[in-house]
Amino acid sequence: MPTPLPVSDIPSLSVVVPCYNEQGVLPEFHQHLCAVMDRVGRPWEVVYVNDGSKDQTLVVMRDLEQQDNRVSSVNLSRNFGKEIALTAGLDHARGTHGVIVIDADLQDPPEVIETLVAEWSDDVDMVYARRRAREGESIPKRFTAWMFYRVMAKLGNRVVIPPDTGDFRLLSRRALDSLLQMRERHRFMKGLFAWIGYPSKAVFYDRAPRAAGVTSFNYWSLWNFALEGITSFSVLPLQLGTYLGFVISLLAVLYGGWIVLNTLLFGSHVPGYPSLMSVILFLGGVQLMTLGLIGEYIGRIFNETKNRPLYFVESYHVAGVPQAGVKQE
Repeated sequence: MPTPLPVSDIPSLSVVVPCYNEQGVLPEFHQHLCAVMDRVGRPWEVVYVNDGSKDQTLVVMRDLEQQDNRVSSVNLSRNFGKEIALTAGLDHARGTHGVIVIDADLQDPPEVIETLVAEWSDDVDMVYARRRAREGESIPKRFTAWMFYRVMAKLGNRVVIPPDTGDFRLLSRRALDSLLQMRERHRFMKGLFAWIGYPSKAVFYDRAPRAAGVTSFNYWSLWNFALEGITSFSVLPLQLGTYLGFVISLLAVLYGGWIVLNTLLFGSHVPGYPSLMSVILFLGGVQLMTLGLIGEYIGRIFNETKNRPLYFVESYHVAGVPQAGVKQE
């Protein structure tokens, strides 16, 4: 284990790591992180956030705290989801110059942090890691991820979300302070990172397979995540419902005119039940889909109006300090 920095040193950089059931990989991740951050050569801390893990992740965090006084930990009162856990870590990050966001599963290699710091300057507030390859992921997952980023690029309006980019990045303190002013409950962090603006730069890297454990993101979770991103940063789905209704109404008027003309010229024909049912079912499906989209937006409005705290902290241990007060946000 590298020699820890003196407790009195205020960290220049904070590394925020949201964790959920990461007991199998966390010690190895910490070893990699220590080696990298010591080569960076700035005073640093790591903030591990336990997002209601069901395994021994919190115990591993406590052990790391005993071994290394650069380790801070935030234990949330329950599982709030990765986006909220990441926000909790950013809230508690004490880095005076910047913060680094990374996952603990080693798919995002900590060694890339050196490149992020090297590309960081006074003229660049954010350096984000863009995936060049996604090892260990199935073809369907890679394809759906590719599609998601391209769709978001079309829906984001003036907010440009970099393609093939996750949460792995370095933010300046100025960018972080701006980000923390946004307290909406439905948090799509990739979109929020892009929304604040500021000069940014990309660093390409190859994503590795997961070192241990099983990802908590199945296809249903990924679908909900995509829906969260789309509805958080675009009203285009609602506009599409309007456009679709207009097109269908226009086609209905044309079809109605054709029926009237056909009846006048050739008389009335009783047959037509299959085509009539097809039209009714099609229109009913379009209406239900549009109502569902409206419901998604109304549900988000409902959750935001309750103005509840984003999370509660069960315990917060500051690097080098035995116990600190509890923070609620």
